[in-house]
Amino acid sequence: MNTAVAEETLRRLFIYNGGFLTQKRVRRILELSGYDISVGLPGPNDMVGVWGQSPTSPRGEKVAERRDAPVLRVEDAFLRSVLPGRSGDLAIGLHLDTRGVHFDPAQPSDLEMILRTEPFDDAALINRAKSAITRLKQAHLSKYNAHFPTATAPEAGYVLVIDQTFGDASVKASGADRNTFLEMLFCARDEHPGKHIIVKTHPETDMGHREGHFKDAHLSQNVTFCSDSISPWALLDGAIAVYTVSSQFGFEAILAGHRPTVFGQPFYIGWGLTDDRKPLDRRQRNLTRAQLFAGAMILYPRWYDPFRDRLCSLETAMDCLEADARAWRDDVAGWTAVGMRLWKKPHLNQFFGRFEKLRFINEIGERPTLDMRKTMIWANKSTPKSKAIGAVQLEDGFLRSTGLGAELTPPLSLVLDDLGIYYDPNSESRLERFIDASEALTDTQRARARKLVRSILKLRITKYNLLGDALPPGLPVGRRILVPGQVEDDASIRLGTAEISTNAALLAAARAANPAAVILYKPHPDVEAGLRPGDIPAAEADAVLSSTSAITALEAVDEVWTMTSTLGFEALLRDKRVTCLGQPFYSGWGLTDDRGVLTERRQARPDITALAHAVLIDYPRYFDPLTKRPCPPEVAVERLASGQIPRPGRRHRALIKLQGLFANYAHLWR
Repeated sequence: MNTAVAEETLRRLFIYNGGFLTQKRVRRILELSGYDISVGLPGPNDMVGVWGQSPTSPRGEKVAERRDAPVLRVEDAFLRSVLPGRSGDLAIGLHLDTRGVHFDPAQPSDLEMILRTEPFDDAALINRAKSAITRLKQAHLSKYNAHFPTATAPEAGYVLVIDQTFGDASVKASGADRNTFLEMLFCARDEHPGKHIIVKTHPETDMGHREGHFKDAHLSQNVTFCSDSISPWALLDGAIAVYTVSSQFGFEAILAGHRPTVFGQPFYIGWGLTDDRKPLDRRQRNLTRAQLFAGAMILYPRWYDPFRDRLCSLETAMDCLEADARAWRDDVAGWTAVGMRLWKKPHLNQFFGRFEKLRFINEIGERPTLDMRKTMIWANKSTPKSKAIGAVQLEDGFLRSTGLGAELTPPLSLVLDDLGIYYDPNSESRLERFIDASEALTDTQRARARKLVRSILKLRITKYNLLGDALPPGLPVGRRILVPGQVEDDASIRLGTAEISTNAALLAAARAANPAAVILYKPHPDVEAGLRPGDIPAAEADAVLSSTSAITALEAVDEVWTMTSTLGFEALLRDKRVTCLGQPFYSGWGLTDDRGVLTERRQARPDITALAHAVLIDYPRYFDPLTKRPCPPEVAVERLASGQIPRPGRRHRALIKLQGLFANYAHLWR
């Protein structure tokens, strides 16, 4: 798909603000929206572009007036980024307004006209809006997202008063100033006598970029500042009332179920959802929360997908922003990585070191941790000592790469587990928590999981995505059972099996229980490559699929017998019957025929959609090797399918050969 607008259809947009030239993301969104950034003087059919009502906008306005050219006002969308623009973060969307700017009531903006005239009778649009509101709350997404959903909010029952930055254009456009904020605080006290009042400072104030309107002198016994990194949604949950001048926080308060008291004239007043202390008479229509949201978040903005370089839906923009926010929350304090192999370090720094480069040490206690860094350790290197200091265990995800881990191929997905690790059933893992909670998924979450699974099946994606030959000719017909071989010293076998813990014993058990079936044995690719132990004669099998890809093998069989192989999960995604003789992460939930010892903790009964959401969306993190950014799982699937992944260099291949020499003694990835 060609995502760029054809050059001959672009409308020239003349600008007089250098930011339009230096901010590549802004230029790209404008180009995809049909505008060609130009300098000089506009002619007929040209437009002038200005940034909202910034200090530079009068330049463009004067030129537009003299040349009789229409003005396009550009502003950040209501979901912007993790960090503010002044911290260097890039916007995920823009508002391109041909009438005015959404926060200025002097004349109706495109957004106001949408809210005034759109019938909002499209059930699909309103359902999208309702689902997106729910997702924003669940994912704790806001305009800026440098906050922690797990941070403790103040005790519920307070009145929330929203501060804004001094000199904010929306405050000025509303005819407000510091006195307006002081009046708002006075009213909050007067209307809620004796209640605790929390003044929420702006993120740019918290980061030292711009001062707010409230000072320490404005505080009193029952009035306190809140500058902590608490989720806006958590603060709204505990509030009994919300007061604002023109902050977007007021819009989010509406979405959270509040009727905020508003002292300015932002876009969300006048629709029957706010207590307006400065009404705007021309707005007389009553809207529902979903209708307001649909206009402001779906119909009005231009959302951008940085991974596919195209305009996108709100839902895709939320996917991208959620991946960014998750990475910030995990990584902002920095990591100390223990005992990592040399070849892993550059990739781990790319994966987890975007905000703070990793500190690598050989063992715990080698040198003291001097700051708030967390500690990570590869899961099979975890020790009682690492657990005692709260080290987070690190492992491959389930959509990993287009190559083997034992061949030192960097993964596109990794998991961080602060409780245990998914392949060890002897203790609870974070994945188990996600699976337990997956029965309560929303319809939107379930729809996303189903769509992701459909993509995986359609694109024939597996964990390693190795190419392979077709099935060997002459395979017997009948009920076919695939028995995937495993690396016999793998941690999942050591920790998750009892009586059956070798490939030979697994094959024998499958044959004994299914004497008339066609048993197909597929050796583990690491074993086939000579990189790990586990090769067996496989005399019990009717055929050995020694060079057949995992996906071809799965498509050819009716069921899978396994100890703990991830191939069992991939078989479940493809609606295959799976029998487990060990305790893999996907057993014990009612989806498999479990012949081994069961873990009593696993009491939830998710369906395959809920399991897939926990395993593929909730648990892993994904990294895009092209943009070098955290990405949603959907992007990782597309990269794996397209093969758009950088290949190992000469030095990397030399390491692979060296590893092969020591395959029976040391395993460099696991």
